[in-house]
Amino acid sequence: MIFDSLADVLASKYGFERSEITMESGLRELGLDSLDVIDILVELEEQIGKEIELEQKVETVGELVQYIEKKCQEDE
Repeated sequence: MIFDSLADVLASKYGFERSEITMESGLRELGLDSLDVIDILVELEEQIGKEIELEQKVETVGELVQYIEKKCQEDE
C-alpha cells in the first residue's frame, strides 16, 4: 500500500511513469533531493493520516517505503 501511494505521488507530482518506479530506484537517480523527500512525506501524511518525521537517511524508494511502514507500526 505504501509503495503504491508513494509511486502515485512520484507520478503525479514529478511526472514519472509508474513503470519507472521500483523498490530499487535510487532517489537521487530519480533526481530527488532531501527537500523533495520531505514534500513527498507531507503528501503521504495527508493520505495515510499519520505524521512521519524523517529521522534517517534513505537512498532508495524501497528504503523510504520500509521507513514509512516502520514508523506507522510504531504509532499503533
